[in-house]
Amino acid sequence: MKSTKTLLFAALAAGSLLAWSPARAQDSTNTPPAPPAGAPGGKHQNQGFDRIAQQLNLTDDQKTKVQPILEAQRQKMSDLRQDTSLSPEDRKAKVQEIRKDTLDQLKDILTPDQIAQFQKMSQRPHRPPPQAQGTNAPPPPQQ
Repeated sequence: MKSTKTLLFAALAAGSLLAWSPARAQDSTNTPPAPPAGAPGGKHQNQGFDRIAQQLNLTDDQKTKVQPILEAQRQKMSDLRQDTSLSPEDRKAKVQEIRKDTLDQLKDILTPDQIAQFQKMSQRPHRPPPQAQGTNAPPPPQQ
């Protein structure tokens, strides 16, 4: 009885492997190639820049100048997030410094209207305190 169960289990395992292999081989031919090793962010990164370029109505010349500046800002912000040695105050000061530096560089490339639009896009919406974010807490008692 025990050898029958073992044989049945082995046959099921082998069958599932054989059934799974052709499906996996077929799927692997349809996968897009991975981005090059030196290309951080890949497809999603370009979509973000394309959205910004469209909203600011950048010319081709502006796109070639703005993209490296925004990529450098993204990298600096990423590095800053990785740095756990900074206090919250220091981190906030660094973020403001990075943003100011980026804006100063963009002012040489973008029109005043584009700068204003970029600043508007860069502002984060104000988030209410956690207790006000639609919790299911009962309302305060009324007297």
